[in-house]
Amino acid sequence: MDRRKLIQYLLLNVFVSASVTGGILFWYDRNYRAVSQPAVIQPVALASAPAPGAELQEDIPVKISSVIGSGVLTSEVVIVKFDGEGQLDITSWQLKDEDGNTYTFPKVTLYPSGAVQVHTVAGTDTVIDLYWGIGEGVWNSGEEARLFDSQGNLRAVYKVP
Repeated sequence: MDRRKLIQYLLLNVFVSASVTGGILFWYDRNYRAVSQPAVIQPVALASAPAPGAELQEDIPVKISSVIGSGVLTSEVVIVKFDGEGQLDITSWQLKDEDGNTYTFPKVTLYPSGAVQVHTVAGTDTVIDLYWGIGEGVWNSGEEARLFDSQGNLRAVYKVP
């Protein structure tokens, strides 16, 4: 085989390899990685009748955008996101599951497009990472995560996938 044909063969091989790798990464991103993205998983309406005074209030654009690692203590994370203007003080807001587990937010302010992650495990709070400190997993598939403001108004509901 002469050099010219060998170089053409190698260039064709590089092109085919890059195309296949790009296609696989695109498919993976669309089908697996996107599961944790807010555009794919949307908050859902309440499946059961809400308790009196627990009707979803949507005047503040805050949502639970994702629950990651449900059932696995070391990887459970709930992401709370603010999509409004200005600042949102979520001090004393509560994140609750259907079993009565409740996390009360410390002094936290969210800014436009800002988010905070609530980890189930124990740890040291930072600006974007908060730690619940429970010794077992809280979130189960099919369960609803609910976010209440400091007055007890239901602000967001998310069904754990």
